[in-house]
Amino acid sequence: MLAYIIRRLLLIVPTLFGIMVINFAIIQAAPGGPVEQLIAEIEGTAVDATARVTGSGSDIITTPQTSQGDSSYRGARGLDPKFIEELERLYGFDKPAHERFLIMMGNYIRFDFGNSFFRDRPVVDLVIEKMPVSISLGLWTTLIVYLISIPLGIAKAVRDGNRFDVWTSAVVVALSAIPGFLFAILLIVLFAGGSYWNIFPLRGLVSGNWSDLPWYRQILDYFWHMVLPITALVIGGFAGLTMLTKGSFLDQIGMAYVSTARAKGLSERRVLYGHVFRNAMLIVIAGFPAAFIGILFTGALLIETIFSLDGLGLLGFESLIRRDYPVVFATLYFFTLLGLILNLIGDLTYTLVDPRIDFDKRSL
Repeated sequence: MLAYIIRRLLLIVPTLFGIMVINFAIIQAAPGGPVEQLIAEIEGTAVDATARVTGSGSDIITTPQTSQGDSSYRGARGLDPKFIEELERLYGFDKPAHERFLIMMGNYIRFDFGNSFFRDRPVVDLVIEKMPVSISLGLWTTLIVYLISIPLGIAKAVRDGNRFDVWTSAVVVALSAIPGFLFAILLIVLFAGGSYWNIFPLRGLVSGNWSDLPWYRQILDYFWHMVLPITALVIGGFAGLTMLTKGSFLDQIGMAYVSTARAKGLSERRVLYGHVFRNAMLIVIAGFPAAFIGILFTGALLIETIFSLDGLGLLGFESLIRRDYPVVFATLYFFTLLGLILNLIGDLTYTLVDPRIDFDKRSL
């Protein structure tokens, strides 16, 4: 097992490097970089005004001047070429792309993620500030989805084809067909003072006076705010896992070892949970890291916006739109690394479910 863990940890290095190379090339090729974003902001102000540029922890004060010089940046016509050069130096674009990438990766290895271009704050501080929202949404949503989907999937597999299976399948399909953001709006209308009941808060992770509350009231207040956004995420997330669990159990129930166990006189419950469960759960466990990372990154973006939850999904989207490269690449690096480690943990969890699995006997 130790040898397998070492091999997987070593494999993380080229995998992470390859992911960063591909994403760096794609984002660099996309039009509208940070220099163009700042030029657009400057041209939206008065021409005679002093342009104040903030980024990477330093300020440049300069006045754009008219020039007939041509520029490769869209919207830069009429700006002093020296001013454009200052912007390029400020954002590191005075170096070739491959050199910028190597410098960036060298810093990331030391977990030095630099400062945001447009927020003038360390990227680490921004991520830590947004982390509680995204961790709350991702962790609780994934946990609840698994707590619902696994028992429901097992029950559907045991009762395959009867009324319970048919009706629950209809409900699961109907709920999964509703987009999460649309269901979130429905929840707001029904339970957050929209048109009917005003039971749950509309925005925020906690109340404004949360720090003044006793500890037990703080816990209740936190969960009170989490009810609607987590419900909206769970509705769209448990259908696939439910059907996956059902299919996995049905596949195992049809195996010869199940018939042998029944022939030995074992009870149906012991056959199901003593033999079928640990084999059928392998594929379900394998999807846990991907499910958690998916909810943590992309699944909660619209939910964070609707419920005014300032988390990592919203931060990543805004940074990508504004081409805030330090935030985009730092979050990509950190959470890709986290995802790869979670995949390794998911593989190791196999041995807890089925001790017969020995990863040392297989090659990568």
